[in-house]
Amino acid sequence: MAQRCAVVGTGQTKHAKSRSDLSMAGLVREAALRALEDAELVWKDIDAVVIGKAPDSLEGVMMPELYLADALGATGKPIMRVHTAGSVGGSTAIVATHLVQSGIHDRVLTVAYEKQSEGDATWGIGGGRSGSVGAGGYFAPHIRAYIARSGASEHIGWKVAVKDRLNACKNPYAHLHLADITMEKVRDSPMVWDPVRRFESCPSSDGAAAMVLASETVADGATKPVAWVHATAVRSEMLQIPGRDPVNPLGGRQCSADVYAQAGITDPMRDVDVAEIYVPFSWYEPMWLENLGFAVEGAGWRLVDAGDTEIDGAMPVNPSGGVLSSNPIGASGMLRFLEAALQVRGMAGEHQVDGARTAVGHAYGGGAQFFAMWVVRSTKP
Repeated sequence: MAQRCAVVGTGQTKHAKSRSDLSMAGLVREAALRALEDAELVWKDIDAVVIGKAPDSLEGVMMPELYLADALGATGKPIMRVHTAGSVGGSTAIVATHLVQSGIHDRVLTVAYEKQSEGDATWGIGGGRSGSVGAGGYFAPHIRAYIARSGASEHIGWKVAVKDRLNACKNPYAHLHLADITMEKVRDSPMVWDPVRRFESCPSSDGAAAMVLASETVADGATKPVAWVHATAVRSEMLQIPGRDPVNPLGGRQCSADVYAQAGITDPMRDVDVAEIYVPFSWYEPMWLENLGFAVEGAGWRLVDAGDTEIDGAMPVNPSGGVLSSNPIGASGMLRFLEAALQVRGMAGEHQVDGARTAVGHAYGGGAQFFAMWVVRSTKP
C-alpha cells in the first residue's frame, strides 16, 4: 500500500513582467527557497529533487538539470528531470509524489520553470523550423471547431478572459495584472489567431514554481495546514491516431476519470470545490469543463455564461488568474497544482474560495495530447 503524501510547502516567483534580473539558477532558487520557508525546512532536510520544464530548445540550455543542481541543493542527492511539453509542471509534481508514496523518500522538493525572455518560445515550439504558427495558431482551429459544434456565443471567450484577469488582481504572484479589463476591451483587442483575440490569449513570462512533498510522518508534524494528495494521473496520446478528436481528447477524458475514481468523485460539479485548469486561451475553459466531466459535451460554455466558474460561483475555475495571467510554460502546470493545494490549505489569500476542501489541479501539453491531474484535499486519504 502506498504511503500517504502531502504538500507541506509551496513557493512561486514574485509578480513581475520579466525576471530578467535573475539567472535561471536564481529564478528556480527563489521559488524553492519560498517553498522551503513555507514548509519550515532547510536544504539539508530535502532527500531528492524533481525538476521540470518545457523543451530545452525554448532557452537553448541543454540538460538544465545539471546546471541547476547546485542552486537547488541537489549536490550529492538524486535529481530527476521530467518533460511532457506544456503539461510538464503537473507531471513533475506527480513524479515527486511517487517518490514519497513509494516510501523511497520522506521530503522531496519539486520545481518547474521557464525563462522565456532568454529564448524564442514560438521558434522552440515549432521544433526550430521557421514559419511556426505557434501554440495559438495550432489551437485556434480546434477552438473554432468547438464553437461550431456547441453553438457557443462569441462573448464566452471574452467573459473567461475578464474573469481570469480580474481574479489575477487578487493574486500578488500573477504575472499579469489588468485591473481595467472589460468585455469591450477584450472584444476590441487585435485578432491574433482567429477566433483568438489578444486579450483571450496567455502572456509569455518568466517564472518558477516549487513545492515540498512529504510523507505522512513529516506532514503530521507540520505546524501549518497541509494538502493531502488523494489521486494523481497522467495520460498521453499520439497526434496521428486516426479519428482522434483534438477538441475533446480521449486522453483528457481518461485522465480525469482515473483521478476521480481514485478520489471517490462521482459528480465533479458536486464533489469538487475549486478547479485550477490549464487555460492558455480563454475558450479552453468551456472546452476543458466538458473534457474533465464538469459538463456534458456542448454545454461547458453554458456554465461560463451563467457565472458558475466565477470565484463565488458553483464551480470556481482558476481563482488564481490561471495561465491567462501567468505563463512560464514549464511551470504553468505546477502552478495549477500548487494553487489547488493552496486552496485546500486555506492559504490562497485574497483569491481563497470559501470552504474549499477538495480541489483539482490540471495541466495539458503538446497538441492537447499530454495530460496530468491531481486531486488534493484538506483531509487524509
